[in-house]
Amino acid sequence: MTPQVLIVGAGPTGLVLALFLRHLSIPFRIIDKLSGPGQASRAMVIQARTLEFYRQIGFADKCIDAGIKMRGIRLREQGKQIAGFRFDQIGDDISPYPFVLSLPQDDHEHLLVAELQALGVDIEWSTELTHCENHDSHVRTTLRNRSGDETIDFRFLCACDGARSTVRETLGFGFPGGTYDEVFYVTDVDARGLEFDDSVNISVSKGTFILAFPVRSKGSYRFIGIVPPDHPDPTKATFEDIRPIIRSQLNAEVQAVHWFSAYRVHHRVAQGFRRGSVFLSGDAGHIHSPAGGQGMNTGIGDAVNLAWKLAAVLEHRAAPEILDTYESERMGFARTLVDTTDRIFEAVVGPGVGPGFVRSVLFPFVFPLLLKSRAIRRAQFRLVSQVRIQYHSSALSRGKSGKLKGGDRLPWLLTHDNFAPLRSLDWQLHAFGSQSENTPRFAKTHNLAYSHFPFDSHAADAGFSPTELYLVRPDGHIGLIASEEMEVHNYLRHWNIRAR
Repeated sequence: MTPQVLIVGAGPTGLVLALFLRHLSIPFRIIDKLSGPGQASRAMVIQARTLEFYRQIGFADKCIDAGIKMRGIRLREQGKQIAGFRFDQIGDDISPYPFVLSLPQDDHEHLLVAELQALGVDIEWSTELTHCENHDSHVRTTLRNRSGDETIDFRFLCACDGARSTVRETLGFGFPGGTYDEVFYVTDVDARGLEFDDSVNISVSKGTFILAFPVRSKGSYRFIGIVPPDHPDPTKATFEDIRPIIRSQLNAEVQAVHWFSAYRVHHRVAQGFRRGSVFLSGDAGHIHSPAGGQGMNTGIGDAVNLAWKLAAVLEHRAAPEILDTYESERMGFARTLVDTTDRIFEAVVGPGVGPGFVRSVLFPFVFPLLLKSRAIRRAQFRLVSQVRIQYHSSALSRGKSGKLKGGDRLPWLLTHDNFAPLRSLDWQLHAFGSQSENTPRFAKTHNLAYSHFPFDSHAADAGFSPTELYLVRPDGHIGLIASEEMEVHNYLRHWNIRAR
């Protein structure tokens, strides 16, 4: 079949977009100017929401087997633990994956590449996009590889080519934002003296902070932090400049340094994620602090959101206007994420009285008390894991019942595993308790998969109602909450949605 989509960039965002398009049977090409997958570990963390997406395509277990489950968070001060909690004690009824997965980006990419190859997809390495012309009905591109130049039209182009995106710059997408004054460092080391092989550790002190967690094998760790502000040239810092901080803050003796990098971090969001037939995803559309482990996972969320919408339009199973919701949903979240990251980062390491109060009073004395609250610990897991992402303001989101609204991620039920039907990557109808005899017939008439679950205390606690119908999107978000079948019919007709 003739490729209809060109994916530019074979990092995690582009690879996941390709993987979902392949499962949705959409022909595409994926190119990257590099000669092969990345060789540096860079992003390290796979969040629960990403693993939920991977479960839909049978890929989650392969990642989990290759990584390290980090089951909790510990706060440290001057080498001593002052507070902590375990995800699996608070999140096992929130997600099938109540942990953070440590998996180096290079290993992650190799797994994605192998998965694509097993599905018959070849990535075109050493191939560069040198020119593109954006039209409403297609994109004309020029691709260059060792064999020369090729000019070819695609229906859609997806720019997953990173923070210095050629596509974004060529088409003139604005990329406003700024640069943090502080200089980050990232390093992978072998160390001894540490006692936190299954946790994310956070240590805060004047002018700096450290995130520490295990990587690859026992005794190997990733440290992320801030170069001391009194360093004469922070961008030229070496590991020896931060060794004393590691020793004092974590009681860690580093035996070997595998990788060290000091760099300035930008915080930017593109002024648009779509222009005609071109879409921006991942770092091409948004960049921010690496401290929260959100960047790569946000890019993967972009890819999943875009994949099913492209497939629906290309197969004439939804109105073309559904593609407009990609920009509104994902750009809105990216802006919120960057704003939140900025505020938290400046509150912790910035200069002045406020951040000083956070470091000297809130972090060592108040935060440990707050974390004794189960409600606060659950809120922290929801925030970090990205399961709280919602699209309430999206044109695709309608209806409300109790604490659930259209646009919410479908709550997971440990007792019934209502995520299992999401493997279809298609629209579906869910109901709880006693339902009208017409509902199964209605679903069959509209070619919707129908799942009926018991209404018990678990379903009630999650926010479900026995009198409502839940129309679930291919990405596991609720599109519509309705009290009768006609509302579902009108919604499907409005968007011209046809299940596969």
